[in-house]
Amino acid sequence: MTTIGRTVRKAVIPAAGLGTRFLPATKAMPKEMLPVVDAPAIQYVVEEAVDSGLSDILMITGRSKRALEDHFDRAPALERTLELKGDDARLGAVQHASGLGPIHYVRQGEPKGLGHAVLCARQHVGDEPFAVLLGDDLIDARDELLSVMMEVHEKTGGSVVALIEVEPSQISAYGCAEVEHVCDEGYVRVKSLVEKPPAGLAPSNLAVIGRYVLHPSVFDVLEETEPGRGGEIQLTDALQTLAVRDGEGSGVYGVVFRGRRYDTGDKLSYLKAVVTLASERADFGEDFKVWLKEFLG
Repeated sequence: MTTIGRTVRKAVIPAAGLGTRFLPATKAMPKEMLPVVDAPAIQYVVEEAVDSGLSDILMITGRSKRALEDHFDRAPALERTLELKGDDARLGAVQHASGLGPIHYVRQGEPKGLGHAVLCARQHVGDEPFAVLLGDDLIDARDELLSVMMEVHEKTGGSVVALIEVEPSQISAYGCAEVEHVCDEGYVRVKSLVEKPPAGLAPSNLAVIGRYVLHPSVFDVLEETEPGRGGEIQLTDALQTLAVRDGEGSGVYGVVFRGRRYDTGDKLSYLKAVVTLASERADFGEDFKVWLKEFLG
């Protein structure tokens, strides 16, 4: 394989949202810290980045997000207490979170949208390609996605988005991609992108989900991108610009993901994610499924 793009080693995780859909639970706790079984949602995302070989993680945070930093920091008093109790399992779990690697933090001063959050990473990222992982989408550790996207970037030199097929009636909840197939390749070329189109006007049923591998040229485009849908700076609009222009860093490609994805973006989907992952746990999954059958009668 001929490598055009550079190796990706940095990850950006936007985590500055207010979490209004989960109020009042998120009044005093970041939505990213909501537990999915026994680990906060954000930990699954950081683990995915680390498992994909990304060694430098930047989290974009905001006010009242200190719990994120505390979760990935050492807790000597707690660790000592668990050690004295001989509670090796819980001690290992606590140390695992703080040992995932160096995590840096930058604040997004105003909630101006995903595009603006990504732009806040510019100084840290510099002129390197980077991955963006959104916490609403949890990708099952058994399924490859981010590593495949990084390979596509290295092959094409362009930015890469993750796509899933959805029912046409659901496409208005997502960014939507019009694509063309690339001969003998396992990815597609994105011809155009539109943010949350009406179902009847969508160019396809391919929805953009929360994984991106971006060429650093996206920063210059974001600087010039006017607020779009919802009065926010949309990453989709910047990627649309890259998709249709020529030159260094141009071109947007897509990887259609058909693996296991857990949506924690709303209450019902969050509950489904918790139940699904709990039922697959080796330590209590079978007992949980027995109880579920009894509960459902």
